[in-house]
Amino acid sequence: MAQLYGKHYTKSELLAHVGDISQVARIKPYRLIEGFEDGVFALDVTNGSGLDFTVLASRGMDISSAHYNGRSMMWRSATTDSYPAHFDHEGEGGRGWLRSFYGGLVVTCGLTWAGANDTDNGIPYGIHGRIGNTPATNVQWDGVWEGDDYLLTITGKLREATVFGENLQMTRTITTKLGSNVLHIHDTVENLGAKPTEHMMLYHINIGFPAVNDTAELISTSQSAVPRDPIAEERFDRYTQMQAPEAGYQETVYFHELATDADGYATAAVIDKQTESGDGKGFGVYCKYLPTQLPRFIEWKMMDSGTYVVGMEPANCLVMGRPNERRAGTLQVLQPGEVRHYSVEIGVLAGEAAVSDYEAACKRTLSSK
Repeated sequence: MAQLYGKHYTKSELLAHVGDISQVARIKPYRLIEGFEDGVFALDVTNGSGLDFTVLASRGMDISSAHYNGRSMMWRSATTDSYPAHFDHEGEGGRGWLRSFYGGLVVTCGLTWAGANDTDNGIPYGIHGRIGNTPATNVQWDGVWEGDDYLLTITGKLREATVFGENLQMTRTITTKLGSNVLHIHDTVENLGAKPTEHMMLYHINIGFPAVNDTAELISTSQSAVPRDPIAEERFDRYTQMQAPEAGYQETVYFHELATDADGYATAAVIDKQTESGDGKGFGVYCKYLPTQLPRFIEWKMMDSGTYVVGMEPANCLVMGRPNERRAGTLQVLQPGEVRHYSVEIGVLAGEAAVSDYEAACKRTLSSK
């Protein structure tokens, strides 16, 4: 049963109040028409709860923007939602990926490479791989009633393939429910090729203002955190605390070990307890996932002016590049025909009660370990 505008409605009750369900929830497809964005196929999702987001079918089926009650959930860069033909993977010494990194709520990194640019077996690779700049095929979208629940779903397929090399396919399904402040991403990655293939997968979840603010913090089920480099080590005493924008700030990265709840899920959130959410004081964004699927969690803390963002990054690898994973014996490989499944939940924490409940749940998980 949908909870909408403070009340619960059955299917028949709700349909009696509207001319069409699109009055309160819909998926709207369209194409962008200007500049670097020209030709991008996008879908706007509105679910009636105050949550709305945009899926870019032309860009990895990723989520380029998201808002709750008019408040941004994510950080956006100046690159715009550029069309994938403008992607320069090897450019600028392997950092060309940044030219089309729009930020957004979710950017997927992989499928055979994620993390820093490097050379592997004599071949140079750029930052974070190709999948986030890959257009989808077989894109479908629909809204369907399941009893008294109305589900909004977008599905598409993405292929990362080359002659003499990898042939991986990812099928993505993004789902939300009428009246819900949560969305779900489910990915299936399959090796369609005839030989074992390296597989790296990272969900770059980019939280920005107003959830990121000088009074914001990272609240999670983290049991430990390791700084990536000397800069992160110098600031280790404040790795969960945010600050005001600082021109020239150098990024700090921390590798976390997250505890899991009774159902096997780990969770992390960026929360500002002082921001008004539209549902009271307190506003944040959380992610929830299974470490059995994604055993790594990376915190990317970037407090620079303009690049004012905290990345929550569940992954099956770290961000030091494929050679580092191979040396550590942690590089994932898909055998021919092998399939991997990944599920990530992203939701809003709005109001003091929601924030307090989330924080208490994290403490219970940690105290049980």
